[in-house]
Amino acid sequence: MRKPTAALAGALALALLATSCSGAGQTEGGGVGDLDVSTGVTDDTVVIGTHQPLTGPASAGYLSISQGATAMFDYINAQGGVHGRRIDYRVQDDVYDPTQTIEVTQELVMGEEIFAMLGGLGTPTHSKVVDYLNEEGVPDVFVSSGALMWNNPEEYPLTYGYQVDYTKEAKILGQYVAENFPDAKVGYFYQNDDVGTDSQAGLDQYLADMVVSDQRYEATAPEAVATQIAALKEDGADLVVCACIPSFTALGVLNAAGQDYHPQWVVSSIGSDVPTLKNLLREFGESDELPVEAMLNGMITSGYLPATNMEDDPWTRFYQEVHEEYGAEGELTNTTIYGMVQATMFARALKAAGPEPTRQGLVDALESMEWNGPGVVPFASSADDHGGYAGALINQYVAEGDEEGLEELQGPMVTDREGGDITEGAFDRATPEEYDFHD
Repeated sequence: MRKPTAALAGALALALLATSCSGAGQTEGGGVGDLDVSTGVTDDTVVIGTHQPLTGPASAGYLSISQGATAMFDYINAQGGVHGRRIDYRVQDDVYDPTQTIEVTQELVMGEEIFAMLGGLGTPTHSKVVDYLNEEGVPDVFVSSGALMWNNPEEYPLTYGYQVDYTKEAKILGQYVAENFPDAKVGYFYQNDDVGTDSQAGLDQYLADMVVSDQRYEATAPEAVATQIAALKEDGADLVVCACIPSFTALGVLNAAGQDYHPQWVVSSIGSDVPTLKNLLREFGESDELPVEAMLNGMITSGYLPATNMEDDPWTRFYQEVHEEYGAEGELTNTTIYGMVQATMFARALKAAGPEPTRQGLVDALESMEWNGPGVVPFASSADDHGGYAGALINQYVAEGDEEGLEELQGPMVTDREGGDITEGAFDRATPEEYDFHD
């Protein structure tokens, strides 16, 4: 893996400073960047890239995203690729550190000359490079974060959201809690950045009068979690809504158990993948004998993609088959599927861009496609709406006796960021056989 030189890193810093003073997608002179180019495209390959936390505080929860995407691209390439070209997916490790995100993005754009960025992960990280990618004319596709800023076509015309945004998801969770736990004393436990503030904006629409404690963690300060959990307990919170990355969900649950504190956990999709949490609990608890199923039993979660518990879903079965042949060792998790869905949808857009793809052609495809899967709720990537998935369903993890798994509590629902209604999210969903995403 090539590393950028100090000179290149300095050049990027200057470029980022310049973009903060000019419109996204424009050159310093005010003109619109040229997208009628095929950078990264050869006769037999299309080079794309991503920044992911392969190491560092978020790696335990999110490493399998790029593994899932890699498996999916390997499958697609084995079918002949897209218009006869294999997809060359290049993953750079940014350690979930914004400074390193800047460096590896520079390397992907200038060094690797990628055609597009796919699924750059993290709110604090990707927010440092979104201006740069738009300025350089690099399609910034399906960001791995639910921050509201990705759905801003006027400022970031080349950036497209993917996962349900934090506010919409939080609204759906908040309404469910208000209706099903009307007497709860609610505690908030969330990441102290856009993850938290955007989530609170949705939760407060339903739970503001029920909140007794508000605890915000820093991703760089895991040692503070014990104190924050103690505060939730002391304040009397008997239901904790967690908008957390997986490692901090696990730290919260582990510290609560250690303090003989057993609230109802309600965890957003970003930190609720059960197999991942089990592994993290064993790792952080330094014991393979830890009763992880009991610690997670009853946890309420949200989701918007085909999930491992949806055994009869054609996309779940399809991803299981792909994982068995092309995936990394270990079980298929919902986090793995997250990356597989990203890869599937990107390949479909690339195919729709035509046999001689340009960056403009990819953008045109993204903004004109009628997305009918693989997710379980509607998806938006039109010229006026880069919002990605529009809602979520609600599950509960149940582990009783020999029975273990997710049970659906509420079907797919959709909503807006503001005070709009929450409604059913039914739509016509294609099967893998009907989805045109490879040769």
